[in-house]
Amino acid sequence: MISNPSLPKGFRAAGIAAGIKKNGKPDLALIVSETDCTAAAVFTQNKVKAAPVIYDQRLIAEGYKLRAVVINSGCANACTGERGLKDCEEMAKLTADALSAGAATPVAPHQVFVMSTGVIGVPLPMDKLRTGIPAAAQALSEDGLEAAAHAIMTTDTRPKMAADDITVAGDERQGGPRIAHLAGIAKGAGMIHPNMATLLAVVMTDAIVTPEVLKKALASAVRKSFNRISVDGDTSTNDTLVVLANGASGLQPTPLEFEILLTSICTDLAKQIVRDGEGATKFITIEITGARDERMAENVGRTIAKSPLVKTAFYGEDANWGRILAAAGYSGEDVHPDKMSLWFGGVQVFAKGAPTSYSEADATAAMKPREIVVRLDLGLGSASAIVWTCDLSHDYVTINGRYRT
Repeated sequence: MISNPSLPKGFRAAGIAAGIKKNGKPDLALIVSETDCTAAAVFTQNKVKAAPVIYDQRLIAEGYKLRAVVINSGCANACTGERGLKDCEEMAKLTADALSAGAATPVAPHQVFVMSTGVIGVPLPMDKLRTGIPAAAQALSEDGLEAAAHAIMTTDTRPKMAADDITVAGDERQGGPRIAHLAGIAKGAGMIHPNMATLLAVVMTDAIVTPEVLKKALASAVRKSFNRISVDGDTSTNDTLVVLANGASGLQPTPLEFEILLTSICTDLAKQIVRDGEGATKFITIEITGARDERMAENVGRTIAKSPLVKTAFYGEDANWGRILAAAGYSGEDVHPDKMSLWFGGVQVFAKGAPTSYSEADATAAMKPREIVVRLDLGLGSASAIVWTCDLSHDYVTINGRYRT
């Protein structure tokens, strides 16, 4: 993974303060490609969907080539009725108009993907966006990735960015192997327990990727990354992840090469979200082994990951292993406690139906580090899955108890 992420070839980005947030921090991001992009996206499975989700789902379903993503923070534009849908459409038109002014290749409103994040039930301040979007277009830069990542934050304490390269083979006439680039940004710290992707995220690449390959790779990457994290068990109204491929590098990796790197980028961003979970003091890796199949392992892991009792035990550094077994038991999977084994770090606390003769001091010590690995072997098969979560602290309650104030 690249330590100083940069935009792929042919992309520019910006992040500015448009005045949506009361604290004056950046709240409007714009990401633009010089040429048309193949696109694929995943969205929240929540039945209550924000206006931009409804709008974007239509763009993807109709197969439009995208040119831009505009994102505001500070207002979710969710549960805002017909006004919300019209405001979303206006955001797209404002962006298209600002990008088309003086451009060699105009941008159409249906080529603009729209995202929003923030408080539910509040109308967008369109007066601020009418001036902010043209200002963001003027601020576009090849070095604007970090500014955009800052502008989409809400309760995040730091921006989330990731980037890496694909080496594409070439013959001597092409100068040998060449490089295609991927980069992504994401936001999210709370209301995180996905059933698709989670939060908001944009991944860009200058590789040539067909629509079919992009869609398949995204589905696989999301299943192994964003769909395996949990902060608080809540699935948002606005969750959206979009991937854009403009082909500006002129290089076409194999489908497997692209899928592997996209999965790596998504996993990196997903882990960053958990590490920045609202009020979190622990980053917890839950390894489920010995399952009958991967789906079973993933479901048991996600059930444990969202348990308030499990999460508060980690916050209190209490090796209360019974809570983990109980969560596995109500996961809906056909598990058997007499076959289970459980470890906190290198300390085995449970084996085949009964506690081991472990040292309580050793188990407590295993709960002390900032990053903890828990392994539960179900003893039923050879499949496995990894899920990432965090603890649940007093600060989480404070942050969310006062979110609107």
